[in-house]
Amino acid sequence: MTFLGDIAHVLATADLWRLTLEAAALLLLPALGGVISERSGVVNIAMEGMMLTGAFFSVVADLAWHNPWAAALVGIVAGGLMALIHAVVSIRFRADQIVSGIAINIFAAGLTVFLVNRLYGLADVGHVGQANLLPYINIPLLDQIPFLGRVLFQQNVVVYAALILLVIVHLVLFRTRLGLRIRAVGEHPQAADTAGINVYVIRYGAVITSGLLSGLAGAFLAIGISNTFVPNMTDGRGYIALAAVIFGKWTPFGAFVACLIFGLGQAIYDNNSIIHVSQYLLSMLPYVLTLVVLAGVVGRSIPPAADGIPYAPENE
Repeated sequence: MTFLGDIAHVLATADLWRLTLEAAALLLLPALGGVISERSGVVNIAMEGMMLTGAFFSVVADLAWHNPWAAALVGIVAGGLMALIHAVVSIRFRADQIVSGIAINIFAAGLTVFLVNRLYGLADVGHVGQANLLPYINIPLLDQIPFLGRVLFQQNVVVYAALILLVIVHLVLFRTRLGLRIRAVGEHPQAADTAGINVYVIRYGAVITSGLLSGLAGAFLAIGISNTFVPNMTDGRGYIALAAVIFGKWTPFGAFVACLIFGLGQAIYDNNSIIHVSQYLLSMLPYVLTLVVLAGVVGRSIPPAADGIPYAPENE
């Protein structure tokens, strides 16, 4: 009964749900990028590497400039550049998109470790000062609402940005001409090409956008949550974001629901001092939830028809 009592106590606390939303927002950013990329027909499992690259370069920039906004921008650009590599290899050279994504993840892990050793030696990278982190913002009046004020209105600025981007991506994909073109390219690129849509431009833009969002997630992790860089600190979050895309059936709000589930697992792990369960068991919880969720829905999820298929115009 003690264990169940601990669980009930934790689930009733506002802090748990605040951490859940924070962890979900961290996953939501690359998941939104994954939705955009795969809706255009390009599988992107390289979000892990893009996040890791964004995390590293944002910390380097923040330690050098003491400006979290500029550092976050550097992280975003770093993620976008990694995505550009994936786009060129997958779209221009029509390489296997899964292999390309895995290669980028391995490359990013090796590159960041190499640069850490070159720039900082065997010493610690260093911690970003509290004043130079991406800030937490309390929304006046709303933050005083019991329970909900703590959960929704006392969050990091990136959490608010992620929720805004969630709405924007949904509206763009399903309420605009650009979104219609992205979805058309992902479903039937030949027909889209015949209708005058530049398949290459749409796919390049979608993949690079996914990299920009993943880079922002990496910056949030490094200079919003962790205040430092540790090799491989993304710890599989890019893959979990991909699972969220599949669980959400390639829709922004569906992916957000999955991110909330995975975020809850991470938040419960972070509350280990209250639950009194082995930290090793709890550390598996987000990944176990990923397996359970995918086992329950992946068989019923149908991706865009041209997802993962390189486009080869007949006139080339």
